[in-house]
Amino acid sequence: LTYAQVFPWTEESQSLEYNAETFKKSIYSWKNTCGLAAISARNSYQRALHLAPWQANIYIDIAISSNLISSFNQDNTLDKCTWKLPEKLTLGALALEGENSEFWVALSCLSECNALKQHSLIRGLQLDVSLAYAWAYLGKLYREENEKKLARQAFDCARGIDPSLALPWAGMSADAHTGDSTPDDAFESCLRAVEIFPVSVDITFYALPKLAEFQIGLAKLALLSGNLSSSQVFGAIQQAVQRAPHYHESHNLNGLVHEARMQFQAAIASYRLARYAINISLGTVLKSHLKDISTNLARSLSKAGNAIGAVQECEDLKKEGFNYIDIWLLSGMLDAEGLQIYAFSLWQLGENDLALSVTRALAASVSTMDGISAAVSVSFICRLLYYISGPDLAIGSILKMPKEFFHSSKISFIVSAINALDQNNRLESIISSSRYFLASQEEITGMHYLIALSKLIKHGTKHHLGFQNGVNHLRKALHMYPNSMLIRYILILAGNFWNEVWGNSHVSSRCSIVDDSDSKNKEGLKSAWEISSAGAVACHAIGNSEPRFSFPTCSCQCTSSGAMQELQKCLRREPWNHNARYLLILNLLQKAREERFPVNICIVLERLISVALSNEFYSGKEAICQYQKFQIYLCASEILLQRGNIMGCIDQAKNASVLSLPDSFQFFGHLLLCRAYAAEGNLKFSKEEYERCLELKTDFLVGWLCLKLMESQYEEQPASNIFELAFKEGSEGRNNSWNMWMAVYSLGMGLICLWNQDFLSAEEFLEQPCSLTSAESCIFLCHGVASMEIARRYHDSQFLSSAIRSLSKAHITSSVPIPIVSALLAQAEGSTGSRKKWERNLRLEWFSWPPEMRPAELFFQMHLLARQIASESDSSSRVEGWQSPLQWVLRAIHTNPSDLRYWKVLPKLL
Repeated sequence: LTYAQVFPWTEESQSLEYNAETFKKSIYSWKNTCGLAAISARNSYQRALHLAPWQANIYIDIAISSNLISSFNQDNTLDKCTWKLPEKLTLGALALEGENSEFWVALSCLSECNALKQHSLIRGLQLDVSLAYAWAYLGKLYREENEKKLARQAFDCARGIDPSLALPWAGMSADAHTGDSTPDDAFESCLRAVEIFPVSVDITFYALPKLAEFQIGLAKLALLSGNLSSSQVFGAIQQAVQRAPHYHESHNLNGLVHEARMQFQAAIASYRLARYAINISLGTVLKSHLKDISTNLARSLSKAGNAIGAVQECEDLKKEGFNYIDIWLLSGMLDAEGLQIYAFSLWQLGENDLALSVTRALAASVSTMDGISAAVSVSFICRLLYYISGPDLAIGSILKMPKEFFHSSKISFIVSAINALDQNNRLESIISSSRYFLASQEEITGMHYLIALSKLIKHGTKHHLGFQNGVNHLRKALHMYPNSMLIRYILILAGNFWNEVWGNSHVSSRCSIVDDSDSKNKEGLKSAWEISSAGAVACHAIGNSEPRFSFPTCSCQCTSSGAMQELQKCLRREPWNHNARYLLILNLLQKAREERFPVNICIVLERLISVALSNEFYSGKEAICQYQKFQIYLCASEILLQRGNIMGCIDQAKNASVLSLPDSFQFFGHLLLCRAYAAEGNLKFSKEEYERCLELKTDFLVGWLCLKLMESQYEEQPASNIFELAFKEGSEGRNNSWNMWMAVYSLGMGLICLWNQDFLSAEEFLEQPCSLTSAESCIFLCHGVASMEIARRYHDSQFLSSAIRSLSKAHITSSVPIPIVSALLAQAEGSTGSRKKWERNLRLEWFSWPPEMRPAELFFQMHLLARQIASESDSSSRVEGWQSPLQWVLRAIHTNPSDLRYWKVLPKLL
């Protein structure tokens, strides 16, 4: 009997390949399997009854199995006034044990007569007033009879006796349709009912309603409360499809859940199965149900890019007689949605005239709609007119519309968005009057966003947006609404794209608020964890944050550890979230780069990348799908390159290079191939990829810098002045950022000269960025190194003074003490004969290093300092006085025993 109850229906083939006949056969096979199991159970119980006819509970078991067989056979031949076999068998049990309260509850569950149901439940409660599920079923009966007060009292009694009973919680959720409870509260109640549904095999299990009904109800409430994409609903509706595949509602709601999760192909398959389920249904099916499923199918086809299929569905609806007026009378606002899908799909196919014709039919009926339907329809009409006819004709049509059409906040947003793109502000009068209908804080902050967008566009120049005006407005709005995630989100985007500021990615983490409850975001907006993790990746591109591996020179950085923790939490909550996995891969790659690609992180990355690339999202042709797939391939290639798997690196880089992306992105795929071939020693192919990069070009200046470094390192033929031109063109219009990018380019050229031992040219290149920027310690450090080497080689005191100035600036401008800087500065000051400055800088060098990373040379330098002050009385208070010169040398030898200088000094100290 349990097998008959829980045996799941499974799809024997891919859903898209199902047709009506194969679906009918699969349902028949499933019902036949369950029915045979129930018949076998009934036969076993009947044999038991022959052996022990005095056992009353056997009658109940036979009644339950007979009722289950009838449900699979859908036997509706008997009317409700005729006694059915399960009812007769239950009466037989009661004839033997009339005082058994559970038998009376079983009679109420197996009977179809409401009067008998009520009598049986009341009789059962008379025998045992603490019978929780009797109260629960009494509440369900009163709910069906629309006796809400009595139903609520009965549910309260059941919940007070046994809070773990599912039915009372499900009964509470039914109040959402009457307005007695909010959709969110109803959803939570039904979710609790689904989670605590009993799994024990006893009489209460057979008497309780089917779990599939609870799960279908949960999905319906999720639709009302906006929780369709949650993992609990997804799991529940999947089980409902397995337990009740013959219900068209289970497939239809499954399609809605897939659609909410952006899985449009799966949604299309589910809607088609829902249609097949309706066709094989033996009961009465309302035309509105078939119309709803067809409308849902058309919408998913349109979202999936299959405009032809969507138009065909709409045409079929028209042929079936579902004209606009009929639909309006049957199902409320879905009428407007159907016409909107039809018009939108025609526009996707380029049939603009037909789309406008359908739009006119929709507009003609707006006056007969309720407020919500009218607002949605007018908003759609305005947007479609803008896309088809352009801004001028769309604005002209909007000005001709009746003023009462704009008495809605939704329409106010659409009109404001169109006006933001109009330099003449022709819709200003309509906007000013429609803004009176903005009621909630969410709507007001959304309007501030549109106002800021308008200022970005209207106060900009030919090639650049007016970021300053938009940012100023958003800052004022944020002061009025500091908790608005929308304003914070837009302010972050505007600040990140605002070219007046260099390296301002850290603003993202300061402005965003990461909250565990921030998991349900509006479509099109980024969540707080997405913003913070993207900012952490950008900050890692500027400088590292972990002193154990390298030393940061960027004064404002995000902390990647917090971002990765939030990404991991999100991925545990939503394992299907491809965006969270993508950002986690990028953050982990930066962590691996910082730690010199340790094996453990590389293994984790390889697993994440393998799972990510198997996601059907990346089979899409949309730009975002291709771009993220491109980045993942590059990450995989980089990991393989660092681990020495050159062939695997080349394969992954080639996979990235064949994706459909602009040349500016493809540049980086070929740049990685250039590196891989060079690492393999195949300079011929490396040169080909180098030349391919020159052909593709890129708008990202860092790409040109990397290519220039490749050119110098592998002795590629210099590409004349293409790099200088690319940097100058790419930096135009960036104001302060122009100085920084040119400084970075000069820094790169200076490093190349340092590698080639051309210190004079290096000093010339590095002097330029020192004059262009005043807060980058790494540039001053490199210039100081070049100047010191020139001074050493040519005994030029002028370069020695220049080195001291640059190294002093590097020390002052660094956010944290950078090792080597103070040591070099001590060496330079010592060369000028300043003993006190030499001592002070050596002490600073000691504190610049983390204790576990101090090199042998630092201990040796401390021995020199200790020897200088050995005669002073207060030397013990200084760091060099903590140990004797001999002990310092011994520590240096222990740290690096291969250096002969330390061994030569040791005998002199013994």
